[in-house]
Amino acid sequence: MNGIRPLQPTSTPVARLILAIIGVMVAAGCAAQTPPPPKTVYQSGLNQVRIEKDPASTTNAHPASLTATEVGTLLRGVRVWERRNALHRLFVGQADKTRAFRDREIAVLAPALAKALSQASPSDRIYYHLSHATEHGEEETTTGWLSVQDTTLHLALRENHDRHGPGPDISKYDRQMPNVPERSPAFNATFEPEEFLVKVVSGGGLFAPDQQEELLIRYRDALAAMPAQPGLERDNKPAPERH
Repeated sequence: MNGIRPLQPTSTPVARLILAIIGVMVAAGCAAQTPPPPKTVYQSGLNQVRIEKDPASTTNAHPASLTATEVGTLLRGVRVWERRNALHRLFVGQADKTRAFRDREIAVLAPALAKALSQASPSDRIYYHLSHATEHGEEETTTGWLSVQDTTLHLALRENHDRHGPGPDISKYDRQMPNVPERSPAFNATFEPEEFLVKVVSGGGLFAPDQQEELLIRYRDALAAMPAQPGLERDNKPAPERH
């Protein structure tokens, strides 16, 4: 008696073609979702300025033409002060405002930020990170980002002279200090002259303690009214670090 073989599934040319098209589409989708790596414009030690994709998916006015002197002049107008609640202010008053960027920090940042703005695309923003060891063996960091949208400069501060325990590279720090970040006090931020400040947007992570103060500045009007911060036009090259 002849046995009957079960039917074997066959793959038709049409089915193979459909599977191939699906595979190409999936691969293309994965490739499209992978953001390009950030482009480092300046790095010296732990200090860094880089171009990265703007997660807000806004269309920025990049590349933007700002000189190092203009960027430095704007940074010089940023002010920060400790955030105090009503009870604290009742006993000790409002905290004094201080400059968010010291002269030596502006000398490092301004040329690098101007160069990065001139190379950024409309989908990019500029990230900056400053870090140095203090006389007490701590690490002090200032971080944030900036971009240009229409006639407004968006300048965000994530950290401003925040003090931490030593970072991974502990050779520059006191080895007795704990390698545990310390939460710095919350701060307020503004821009002076304040008539050129459009608004301040406070934010941060929903489930994280990170703070972000974003200043929206009518930068062209501000530059026309503010005295220039000289000594920063050095072929758009950051000032060398002093050791």
